[in-house]
Amino acid sequence: MPFLQNLRTLFGRSKIRQIRAMGFEGAQMARRLSTWRSGSEGINAAVRQGGDVLRARSRDLVRNNPYASNAASSFAAHSIGAGIKPSSLVEDAELKDRIQRLWLAWSDEADADGLTDFNGLQSMAARAVFEAGECFFRLRSRRSQDGLSVPLQLQLLPSEQLPLSHCETLPNGNEVIFGVEFDKLGRRVAYHFLRRSPGDVRQPTGTSRVRVQANQVLHIFNPVAEGQIRGVPWLAPAMAKLWLLDQYDDAELDRKKVAAMFAAFVTRPAPEDVMGEEGLPRDDDGAALLGLQPGTMQLLLPGEDIKFSDPADVGGSYEAFQYRTLLACCSAMGVPYTNVTGDLRQANYSSLREGKLEFRRRMEQFQHNVMIFQMCRPVWRRWMENAVLSGALGITDFTTSPGLYLPAKWIPPKWDWVDPLKDRKAEIEAINAGLKSRSDVIESEGFDAEEVDRRIAADRAREEALGLKFEKDANFSSLVEENQSDTPSKASAA
Repeated sequence: MPFLQNLRTLFGRSKIRQIRAMGFEGAQMARRLSTWRSGSEGINAAVRQGGDVLRARSRDLVRNNPYASNAASSFAAHSIGAGIKPSSLVEDAELKDRIQRLWLAWSDEADADGLTDFNGLQSMAARAVFEAGECFFRLRSRRSQDGLSVPLQLQLLPSEQLPLSHCETLPNGNEVIFGVEFDKLGRRVAYHFLRRSPGDVRQPTGTSRVRVQANQVLHIFNPVAEGQIRGVPWLAPAMAKLWLLDQYDDAELDRKKVAAMFAAFVTRPAPEDVMGEEGLPRDDDGAALLGLQPGTMQLLLPGEDIKFSDPADVGGSYEAFQYRTLLACCSAMGVPYTNVTGDLRQANYSSLREGKLEFRRRMEQFQHNVMIFQMCRPVWRRWMENAVLSGALGITDFTTSPGLYLPAKWIPPKWDWVDPLKDRKAEIEAINAGLKSRSDVIESEGFDAEEVDRRIAADRAREEALGLKFEKDANFSSLVEENQSDTPSKASAA
């Protein structure tokens, strides 16, 4: 007992209860946490409960909220840029050149709708993942008489075309969950799409579905939990704050509008005693309206008084509150504040670089784990198969040795830095010290190293044939480096 009394004296009764519990504070049901109610359902149960509403609200925000719209565009631009491009790892240089040229020709024909190329489809897929959480591509083999360089096209399908409500057990024992059919081993074997997306204007929406084999479908989404079946909008953690902030901004804008009208009200003790209102315009309630003009000196009748409207002002808290709320929204979306808002007033070289480094890590993770693995690699494999079967490449032993032709590396878009000259100098020093290869530097800029080397050799051969000579002006280069070396300090001072 004396021991407990001493503890109560030192820590208080609430702390003693925590010591007795010997558990996590976040799991306690104390007074200040008593209203915290959380469920234990998994990701799939949460998607089934609110997936349709979550997706619809996310699409509404991206269409109408300026911050959400800019965040979606920034996400697609930084994750895809001008496109994630393949480089075949075939050792035969002549065959590799044919493969690369054929891919370049086909990429312009990849879209079944004919609206963009393969790189544009990547951008649309990335934006769909941000906005709706997922999208689907159907691999459509075409006829040889269709005139395509390789008889294959990709058809982009929206998330709504695979209904979340479709869950059943089929007679063969397979289970359909959220429109995805699984066999008894838990493998995806088919997708049950609606023939038309709900709300499609081309014809009334029906409930008829078509079963498509899983090897004909690419499901693009960012899995965040084990066993996840369908995607969740990237915007989900920030949706509530963005919508409420938008409502607050509208209310503040309307308040400013009312305050700018500068309304005035004339009061009188006995309105019936005042004459001269017969010719004045009146409002819906019959009250007379008086207009003011610049420089007017209005004399009031005896007993009249005038009062001007003075709407309440929020003072200096509006911008600070908006800034902090937007910071929370940007953190939830994983997109830098400067990218979402375009506000660079509080940015400097160090903060911009650190923000870009963190954003780059997230985008690299998304590029390799989602876009390359779920979209680029399977498209490349199917494209190679169709190219070989159509005879476009002239390969005869593909079926017996596919491993010789299928490997390829995917090169993400170039990532521009705040001070590219300083980073270029660091890369040159790393190459000279043997810490990095030229190929790594070239690929980090979104180019194929072998293609760059061939172009350099061709340029030099052409220069020699034409008698052209280009000399680097060392004095000018050193002057540029000297001026650029001061850029970080100047930006920081600004």
